[in-house]
Amino acid sequence: MATHVAVLPSDALDLPISAPSGSKPACSRFLRLPHPRTGLASLFLPYEPRVDDGSKRNAILEVQAVAPTNARSWFIGQEVVADGKLLVMTPIDPAFLLIPILQSVYPENGAQGMFRPADEIFEDAAANLEQTSTSAAGKDNLLIVSKEDVLQFTSLECCQSALSRVCDVKEITEDITVYRFSPEKVVQYLRVKVQRLSVPETVEVSRTLIRNLAKDGLMEDGKESLLEVGRIRAACDLVAQYTPPGIRSLLIASYDFTLLNAHFKSIEDENAALSVEKAVKPKAAPTTTDKKRKPGTSQGVEKLKKAKTGGMAKLSTFFTKKVPA
Repeated sequence: MATHVAVLPSDALDLPISAPSGSKPACSRFLRLPHPRTGLASLFLPYEPRVDDGSKRNAILEVQAVAPTNARSWFIGQEVVADGKLLVMTPIDPAFLLIPILQSVYPENGAQGMFRPADEIFEDAAANLEQTSTSAAGKDNLLIVSKEDVLQFTSLECCQSALSRVCDVKEITEDITVYRFSPEKVVQYLRVKVQRLSVPETVEVSRTLIRNLAKDGLMEDGKESLLEVGRIRAACDLVAQYTPPGIRSLLIASYDFTLLNAHFKSIEDENAALSVEKAVKPKAAPTTTDKKRKPGTSQGVEKLKKAKTGGMAKLSTFFTKKVPA
């Protein structure tokens, strides 16, 4: 079995991991699911975090590989790991993973669709995603989202509880509940995340965000209102890393960024004006001395040519034989 170096949450360190065809519990098997932003097959790992009260719950990790530019290896004790990639596993909200799964069974023309039981929705979604990814993957099996993996994910408790965050819900009877994917409810849920991410205490933790806000001129005195809107826009961009383009557009449209867009437009216009000014600015004309100077001569030689030599002995007189007095 290949060895890999990974970084993962401390409450997942005891997690047993098996191959997709192994006999380990399903909660310890890698799942290939559509990425919520790109729709491409990506790896995720369900696990059961350790809880202080002894209760059990499940969650899911996103698996990303950080590959070095040049060939590298890891040294672990007396062993050399030839694969120099670093696997980074971070928790992800299962609601993000539900969005592309639910979108695969609802019309793309904006129609709301019908209320249906969760099992029926997931069964159709799993079949649609497998068929679509198989057609697009060709011979590359790593790009295929299998029906088995989708159904395994949707059977998790964390997925079932996240369903109500992105769907309209109706309880028909005590035993029958139906769901319908709701982009409006998704946007409401994402706005809660944006609000939490845009508070100054959270933004100030990220040097990248602070640097970008300063680069956009939002950290200057007197621009506090613009800075607040800028933090919201930055939080939207972070959340949008895990949402499809259509959902991202709906999220951005739910805020009023008119003043911020006007600020960015003024910066662009100012930079464009400076570029034009530099392009049309005439070059300095050469001086008179530079015009008369012959090619290959220096300023010192030119000065010597202009020096007064009247009354000075010629250089040849120092080499003639002196006549005795």
